Formats: sequence, structure tokens, C-alpha cells
Amino acid sequence: MFFPEIEKKSKEEIKKFQESRISSTLLYLKNNSKFYAELFLTHAIDLDSIKTVEDFSRIPFTTKDDVQANNDKFICVDKSKIIDYVTTSGTLGEPVIVPLTDKDLERLAYNEAISFFCTGGSEYDTYQLTATIDRRFMAGLAYFLGARKLGAGIIRVGSGIPELQWDTIKKIKPTALIAVPSFLLKMIDYAEQHGIDYKNSSIKKAICIGEPLRNDDFSFNSLGKRITEKWDIHLYSTYASTEMAAAFTECDYGVGGHHHPELLIAEFVDIDGNHVADGEVGELVITNLDLEGMPLLRFRTGDICRHYYEPCKCGRTSLRIGPIIGRRQHMIKYKGTTLYPPALYDILDNIEGIVNYIVEVYTNDIGTDEILIRIGCLEVKDNLEKEIKDHFRARLRAAPSVVFENPQTITKLQFPEIGRKIIKFMDNRKGL
Repeated sequence: MFFPEIEKKSKEEIKKFQESRISSTLLYLKNNSKFYAELFLTHAIDLDSIKTVEDFSRIPFTTKDDVQANNDKFICVDKSKIIDYVTTSGTLGEPVIVPLTDKDLERLAYNEAISFFCTGGSEYDTYQLTATIDRRFMAGLAYFLGARKLGAGIIRVGSGIPELQWDTIKKIKPTALIAVPSFLLKMIDYAEQHGIDYKNSSIKKAICIGEPLRNDDFSFNSLGKRITEKWDIHLYSTYASTEMAAAFTECDYGVGGHHHPELLIAEFVDIDGNHVADGEVGELVITNLDLEGMPLLRFRTGDICRHYYEPCKCGRTSLRIGPIIGRRQHMIKYKGTTLYPPALYDILDNIEGIVNYIVEVYTNDIGTDEILIRIGCLEVKDNLEKEIKDHFRARLRAAPSVVFENPQTITKLQFPEIGRKIIKFMDNRKGL
């Protein structure tokens, strides 16, 4: 039950299956979503004529701005049916409230169970959750529900506190961690400083969330290399969002996150909204299937990646997405070079002596993008600034401004009291 047959079908069969769900999805939105009912009326959209994914081009995209400005109009169920409320992280504006019905929670559990199974998970695993399950966070709840559905054990340790993480590993002996990759490095550092034999612990793998682990060619990036060079565990990358209420998760072969076509229709478009070819860079656009509380239609996620249709050696034939290159809204045009923050992170993660950092982008006096990297260092060695800038020139052909600060100052910026995710990027450009 955790390896759905639809994920083994041909591209044509998957497309036919998804298109069989289009009419009921559109009818549900027309009858229950004030926003989409008005959208269909305003644009005179004949729902009966929308039969294929290609027909979707007649329907305008839904954006984050739409959802933020009309949150209540997107909700499709009476309050009496809502079991749980989650919110988006709010990194690109006001957090959006997303209601979940009992059916939605079961769908969330199903998604995470089959995602865990994709990483070789089974009822014999015990997952240690190092992400929060409170603060209206969908992901922590999804991991708990998914492990429960899979029949696996789960330990809700929560974020931070390496001492507690290692104490839990010692006493309960979980087989897997669910963690932000950079936190794995903190756990390794703590273990080395306190004489913990982490290389012979019970942990065999980590489900990595929130930060990219791989380059465009699926090789490990600097962060992935630093972890695996220290700790011989299997790293699995996963990508998800609150709006999707679903995930793209790697299998053992590590060649992209697998799509669950029974949960999402995925499109990939350029900046003008035109579909891009397989393997080309595009923005992921999703349509939820079988979501009751707040389904979205042609929602532009803002996340840029490549997609692939070649069958995977694991037996799955559904599409795969490559590493997230960046967010469309975070694109930086710097001294003639177009780049995304993860390209900067990959350089910084590979320079010895950097404890932590914040990448800050602002508009300079002539109206163009400027980059300031605030670096936390315990000791600023001679020529460190030159070394950092030389790395940037070699990789990106341009070197941003650099300032050195106390690592504790940077930590406070990275982990605000009401935040749920690590912050590495601050966008202070005018008009954004």
C-alpha cells in the first residue's frame, strides 16, 4: 500500500489518470471556493471545456499574493469540519491560514508514509523528529502522522538542543533523523566536542528538510559533502510546502524527488507562464487533488527547479524534480550575473572558519541589487575576507561585500522567537 500502482504507470497513463480528476476538482472549487467561483465567472471559463492539463492554460494562475489577500475566500469547508489549522511560514509576506479536515489529515499521513517508504522506511524504523510539531507547523505534524501510518516509531524531540538529541539517540536508539541538514553539522560538532561515538550510533539515515543537499547534477553540494565526509549515513532530500500538503522525496538513487501524481498535478513554467520542456529550468505550479479544506488551482509556488520523466531505477515512473535552484522572488541580479541565494550558501558552507551567516540583499543608490554577507566567526584569521571573495569570484564571477560579526548575533537573526525555520536570506530591496 506504500508503493502506489499509479507511480509505476507510463507517463501517458498517469496523465490520463490525473485528467480523470480534473472535472470533479473544478466542480468542487466552483461550488465551495468563493475565490475560484468569482475567478471562473470573471474570466468566463467554461468548466466543461477543461478536460486536459493543456486546457489548464485557459485558467489564470493563482499566486501567493492572491491567497494572502483573499485567505478566507479560498477556504472550502464549514468551520465545523476543520480539525487542525496550520499556517505558511510567512517568509514572503503575511502567513496564510490553511485549514485541514479529517480527510486532509489522512491525506497528509498517506503522503508522508509513502514518502518515508520511498526512502526505504518501514515499520522497523524509529524516526527522531528534530523539527517542531507546534507553532502551526504542517511539516512536523505530517512527519508524525506519516510515521504512525507506516507503523514506524517516532520521537518528538523538537528543534535544537544537541545534548537532548544525543541523549535520546543513546537511550532509545532511533534509526533515522528528520532534520535540517545544517543542524546535522551542529550535532556532529557537539558529538566531537563531547566524545560521543556518533559514527557507531544507531542512526543510519536522515530525511533532510528545508535546505538543498544536491547540485543541479544530483551530486552532493558543499553542505551534503561536509555531512557525509564526517558521518557515513544515507541522506535523503525532500521538498514540500504547506500549500501543496504533499512532498517530493528522494529514493535510494538520489536523482530527484518523486512526484505522487494521485495528490498533485504539476506544471513547470517560465517567467511568462509558458510551459518549459523536460529538463529545463522552470517554476513549479501545482493543483491539489483530493484536498478538502483549501485546495489550490494552478498555484505558482515560486520555486525554480528542473523536472525529469525518465523512469527511476527504483521502479517509479512518475516525474521527478531536481534540487530547488531558488525562489523566483529571491532572484538576484548582481553585477551582470543572475543568481539565487542557494548558490551563495553552497560557497559559504565550504569555507572553514565560518560558523554561520546571513545573506542580505538591498537596493543601492543607483537602483540595482547589492549583496552584503554577514558572517559569524569566532576568530577572523588573516586573509579570510580575501579568501571568501576569491571563492565568490571563482564561482560566480563577482564578490559581494562581507562583514564579520559575533556568531551569537547571527544566530539570533537566523532563529527569531516566533520563527519555525532557519533564516539565511534577508531581502531588503525596495518595492519587495
